[in-house]
Amino acid sequence: MSMKDRMSGNEAVAYAIKQINPDVMPAFPITPSTEIPQLVSTYIANNEMDTEFIPVESEHSSMSATIGAEAAGARSLTATSSCGLALMWEELLLAASDRMPCVLALVNRTLSGPININCDHTDSMGARDTGWIQIYAENNQEAYDNFIQAYPIAEDERVHLPVMICQDGFITSHAVENIILNEDPDVKDFVGEYKPEEFLLNPGKPIAIGPYAISPYVMEARKAQEEAMENAREVIKEVAGKYRQKFGRGFDFFEEYRTGDAEFIMLIIGSAAGTAKQAVDDLREKGIKAGVLKLRVFRPFPAEEIAAALKNAKAAAIMDRCESYNGHGGPLASEVRAALFENNVRIKVLCYTYGLGGRDFTVESAYNVFDELSQMVNDGKEFKQHRYIGLRSSQSPEVR
Repeated sequence: MSMKDRMSGNEAVAYAIKQINPDVMPAFPITPSTEIPQLVSTYIANNEMDTEFIPVESEHSSMSATIGAEAAGARSLTATSSCGLALMWEELLLAASDRMPCVLALVNRTLSGPININCDHTDSMGARDTGWIQIYAENNQEAYDNFIQAYPIAEDERVHLPVMICQDGFITSHAVENIILNEDPDVKDFVGEYKPEEFLLNPGKPIAIGPYAISPYVMEARKAQEEAMENAREVIKEVAGKYRQKFGRGFDFFEEYRTGDAEFIMLIIGSAAGTAKQAVDDLREKGIKAGVLKLRVFRPFPAEEIAAALKNAKAAAIMDRCESYNGHGGPLASEVRAALFENNVRIKVLCYTYGLGGRDFTVESAYNVFDELSQMVNDGKEFKQHRYIGLRSSQSPEVR
């Protein structure tokens, strides 16, 4: 059974947390994720859940407490954004290396400077190499569904890695949309009870967590993490399949939108995928074979699958909502181009940076991207590889 409702993305994630009813949630407020712990603490105060809520003095402390609770054998989570994620940086690496299957609700916000509270992916993409699984949402429904799938992925014995569930700040976190909610017993049945194999508060089996590692052991530990991340690929697909079977919705590594015969494909993450889909629909009516590949899972990175999805296109636009300062594009651009090369897929590619600090990405912006792909393929026009969309300039109002 399911229930229809209207919720913001933050409300949807908080409701999923209520349904899961984890053991411990330490949290510290930061815009635009503040509503999530605020709503959860309200549920607790109203006796709708019995999670232990811990108000802490900083985001570093919130992740430290999350790790501590998880190490003790409690299902734990926290929520943050932007500078909050940066402040817990050290702890992100510890959570992954200590193989803690905790969950982080990340509401994407640009990371200073200059100071700005609006959306881009600077925060989560900066943490892409910390050892966390990363899953992104296009809309409120996906934010809700992704969160419910997080614990079955993280806690699987083949994985034991933390999961970061990401959604776009203000765009989805505060905008209200129609949403389909699952019944509480069904969510509890899907997620199941947490039964840790090893934990600190087990008097019959003392263990050490996070001990100092001398040189002969560090590489082996890192390799074990890498293998767990590879294992997560299969587990993510399994969990998504079970979720689809139980609730009628489920998501693979990415969604292919009208890509079957597409000549030009835009590869994009997050809420802007909806804008890109509208542009594709409009262009299809004009006979232009455009499509969208919306990436849901960034870690583990589905390199082979992306290459296979793009191999029949004439050209692809790779869209990054953050900047790597390498002169060649963002992290998505770097990894997709590497994936194409490694899998011997030779198509033309243009790399774009868009939406930094909340800059609008419009349907017209998407039109221009597809037009440039067409010009590059059909007219032989050469473009600078690393391009900004919507940059204020007297030369071009859209792409530079």
